[in-house]
Amino acid sequence: MTAQPREPMAPAVAPGDVTDLRARFRKGKADILDVFRQARPSAAAARRLLKSLTRHVDETLDGLWQHAFLPRGAALVAVGGYGRGELFPYSDVDVLVLLPDDTSLQHDANAALKSSIEGFITACWDIGLEIGSSVRSVSECLEEAERDVTVQTALLESRFLCGSKALYQHFRRAYERQLDAPAFLRAKTLEMRQRHQKYEDTPYSLEPNCKESPGGLRDLQVVLWVARAAGLGKTWAELAARGLVTSFEVKQLQRNEGMLKLIRARLHLVAGRREDRLVFDLQTSVAETFGFQATRARRASEALMHRYYWAAKAVAQLNQILMLNIEERISGSQDEPMRPIDAEFFDRAGMLEVASDDLYERDRHAILRTFLLYQQTPGVKGLSARTLRALYNARELMDSEFRRDPVNRQTFLQILKEPQGQTHAFRLMNQTSVLGRYLWVFRRIVGRMQHDLFHVYTVDQHILMVLRNVRRFFVPEHAHEYPFCSQLAAQFEQPYVLWVAALFHDVAKGRGGDHSDLGAEEVRRFCRDHQIPKDHARLIEFLVKHHLTMSRIAQKEDLSDPDVIQSFVQTVGDERCLTALYLLTVADIRGTSPKVWNAWKGKLLEDLYRLTLRALGGGKPNLDTEIEARKQEALHTLNLYSLLPGTQEALWKTLELSYFARHDAGDIAWHSRSLWRYVATDKPVVRARLSPVGEGLQVLVYAPDQADLFARICGYFDSAGFSILDAKVHTTKTGYALDTFQVISPSLDHHYRDLISLVENQLGLALVNSGPLPEPSRGRLSRRVKSFPVKPRVMLRPDERAQRWLLSVSASDRSGLLYSIARVLAKYGVNLQLAKVTTLGERVEDTFLIDGPALQQSKVQLEMESDLLDVLGP
Repeated sequence: MTAQPREPMAPAVAPGDVTDLRARFRKGKADILDVFRQARPSAAAARRLLKSLTRHVDETLDGLWQHAFLPRGAALVAVGGYGRGELFPYSDVDVLVLLPDDTSLQHDANAALKSSIEGFITACWDIGLEIGSSVRSVSECLEEAERDVTVQTALLESRFLCGSKALYQHFRRAYERQLDAPAFLRAKTLEMRQRHQKYEDTPYSLEPNCKESPGGLRDLQVVLWVARAAGLGKTWAELAARGLVTSFEVKQLQRNEGMLKLIRARLHLVAGRREDRLVFDLQTSVAETFGFQATRARRASEALMHRYYWAAKAVAQLNQILMLNIEERISGSQDEPMRPIDAEFFDRAGMLEVASDDLYERDRHAILRTFLLYQQTPGVKGLSARTLRALYNARELMDSEFRRDPVNRQTFLQILKEPQGQTHAFRLMNQTSVLGRYLWVFRRIVGRMQHDLFHVYTVDQHILMVLRNVRRFFVPEHAHEYPFCSQLAAQFEQPYVLWVAALFHDVAKGRGGDHSDLGAEEVRRFCRDHQIPKDHARLIEFLVKHHLTMSRIAQKEDLSDPDVIQSFVQTVGDERCLTALYLLTVADIRGTSPKVWNAWKGKLLEDLYRLTLRALGGGKPNLDTEIEARKQEALHTLNLYSLLPGTQEALWKTLELSYFARHDAGDIAWHSRSLWRYVATDKPVVRARLSPVGEGLQVLVYAPDQADLFARICGYFDSAGFSILDAKVHTTKTGYALDTFQVISPSLDHHYRDLISLVENQLGLALVNSGPLPEPSRGRLSRRVKSFPVKPRVMLRPDERAQRWLLSVSASDRSGLLYSIARVLAKYGVNLQLAKVTTLGERVEDTFLIDGPALQQSKVQLEMESDLLDVLGP
């Protein structure tokens, strides 16, 4: 049979109608947004906005539906956030075209229906609605919901818009019969846990997602979803009526939910698109819409984020309380037998539960004892909903009298001194606001941002991360992470002094002044109030005051200089202080950002530790003895490689003592093995190997010296996409440069053999080129750098002997920066002896040991510093 041609379908909405609807929709939305912009920022204004936008879209969709050629048996249903009746300025409008079960769009007879639905959806887009649409029959909805919890959740909040109400009601009855509350709770709990992990498991990310991050709006929605699925209520008021939340908690929920909705709505308006992340680029603009203004003490964005963090923290606390409460209702675990721990606490299925709701009001000492029992009781893995609620309601009880109470001080000290559990106990104390209420100085840094491109956490989260890191050195299961730290920790007595130092090391940030000195004053007061023995108190105060000293010396000074080591020996005084400072320093650097720590920094710190320890043991630095020992160790290594005796002599005769002082035996052996045939070569020799410290490549360059050699080497690494971690530069007696670089590359992991060969060939060719130095690449600045730029800084000062100069530079990181610095040094004919390249997140702090005739002239010094500032600028 020949197929009969179908008559062309009329468009779902006539062109003139589309134009009219588009104009009305856009004007209506613009008017609603204008009202919101001009209103005083408040939760009530945000609620009115969401309802007005929802109502406006409802009316628009109803008008489109009426013009569409759709059967009376179909229905249009709002789902997801739109179904909930909460449309933000640039939210998607999620709708479901619901069809009867006997309707299939795959059937030829329904081609006209399919065309009509497509026309309707096209018309929605034409007038400016960002539609997220699905078309399903009732049975298809149920099947899809059973397979996919995301679909099940979207349908849970479905709302009838227009069409067949009978079909929609049939669907709701069938959906609710099918809904399995325990399975839904389990799925949403796992989904929430996974989402929290994706967003760093903290409300305090510096660029949080106000919808998806822990403590965001999604955490509140999850509570209402599982409560609704279990038939416990659809609103906070309904949950309160069933005893799941108290009236006080309802007020807190509404207040903090209102704040998050207000921030999200303002964020959409500022971004001009759907944007739920409070990224650095937008924080200041959003803050200004709230009326926040920058002061000398803090930025406008900081005021906004502080308010956001407090709301998110409250939401995270309430989410935990309510989810546990709902889980108990659904599972019936509230009826499970409880094991008494003492007269005030029970163990209910592994959760610590108060014996009565008013326990803390009757006995305020029980507040801190909660966390001590949490540490001490085997099998207890958390706090029950009842305990969390009691703590939440007891916050006002923790006043100045509570903080001065000798019993509470003794309990807090006991928590610190327990053999295990500090990491989880202190995190839980911070989550429940107990830590900030007891340590009032800690409360001041909860949710405080750090604008240094170095830390990626708020101050309180960084402190707890450092506490966790230093604790892990004492846990055998984590000994594989940092074996040397774990080895030192195993011999360290009274480790609680490290926990106290970790808690206080950054506690004075944001006050102005030196936070190390201010923190030392705070911890001295804490030790006095808690009657910590004087020798322990002195060590704790020393650690807080000097927690930045060891990393500064390791990363910025010449560790081969005996005076540097001797000065540090005088600072630390004894081995116990040195070991404690080393452990805290490693934990601190690791706790700033996952990107900051690397094996090279670890080696520098360990080298400083070992050199200082030797000096503390009475072994005064003897350069001749040390150099001879390194030579003998290098010769032993060369023998292992079957190098003929004496072949190293030709090279070693050309090397100054400073070379042997700055290179360890392994490097000396590698250089000797690589260069013994090329001591008098007229061509550059380049050799590369995997770095002995376990990260990146180590690259050796041996070539006739020239003024721009360092700049050409840096130029190659810049163009090839390498980052330089460290450079040791040496000039032989015969005028050859012998330079060693530690470099890293993103492509190193899988192709290191090819990369080694590539570097050896290409860098050699680049050094043969005698043309002018190419212009450095001007890499794009990251969003963080644009939002929090580092003011470029250059400092040039003579060393203690006034023979060499120490050049320190600080600036925002970008590709090509080191090469730009090297070009300036080459321009002034400066000789480079040592380079320490330190990358702290997205800030660089580089130190160069230099000399040259030009540095003896003050005018030339000023010109060079000015040129350096020019290239360091954005």
